[in-house]
Amino acid sequence: MSDNTIKASSIKRNDIILKVVIYIVSIIFSIMTLFPFVMMFANAFKSTYEVQQSTLTLWSAHPFQNLAKNWQVINSKDFHPFVGFLNSFIVATCSTVLNVYFSCLTAYAIQAYEWKFRDAFNGMIMAIMMIPGTVTMIGFYQAVYKLGLVNKLSMLILPSIAAPMVVFFMRQYLQASLSMEIVQSARIDGAGEFRIFNQIVIPLMKPAIATQAIFAYVGSWNNLFMPLILLTDKNKKTLPVMISLLNGDIYRTEYGAIYLGLFVTVLPLIVVYAFLSKYIVEGVALGGVKS
Repeated sequence: MSDNTIKASSIKRNDIILKVVIYIVSIIFSIMTLFPFVMMFANAFKSTYEVQQSTLTLWSAHPFQNLAKNWQVINSKDFHPFVGFLNSFIVATCSTVLNVYFSCLTAYAIQAYEWKFRDAFNGMIMAIMMIPGTVTMIGFYQAVYKLGLVNKLSMLILPSIAAPMVVFFMRQYLQASLSMEIVQSARIDGAGEFRIFNQIVIPLMKPAIATQAIFAYVGSWNNLFMPLILLTDKNKKTLPVMISLLNGDIYRTEYGAIYLGLFVTVLPLIVVYAFLSKYIVEGVALGGVKS
């Protein structure tokens, strides 16, 4: 057997070993990621006694009876899942659309146009990124209260227009993916600026938009602090606020109902991620090809 054959065989064996290690590590991390969701789902079908006995078992003696009882418990505690779901859906969807669209528009303006204060504006965005959101929360609440805009879902939606972190991410993506020759050609053909942005730039940014849309949607859906202080009307409360109040009412009494409430909150996020995950994979593949 020649040295080249031995060397090729050794390389192939090392590649197989490396792939096996990668698969094992990936499987372990996948199990660690999915395990909390599986247990949350399983515990929603358990009684309080069964959860107290063991939270790590998947089996329940009467799963559907326990599910019906848990659902009855959370509905008897001033918990309106459909109202909370609708409010959370409106807030999360509208804020995500505004967040992503105006962030893309701002990033495109910074990247595609030459104007006097462009660098200063970009530096201001970077500086705002360093300011914690909680620092401005007191002033924001005072302004909302004085304007009489408490219990308005719009106050949870409109602030999402200004998202410095998303603007920064979108500009970084445009620097690698946007060719100004395409923009110039569209201008020569007579296309307006908004038509160029909506029909050329936006499709190019689908992977970046999908990635940031997931983060924005999850952040808006799980937002607890702002809705908790701005929404006092029970018909305006979002689902996480209702779940937090529910947990306070039935804590240490109905564990199965708590897990069911958490599962109801998390389920829409799983659906959104499943819908947009393919675009994230496309973005990773695109970045790998360009690098």
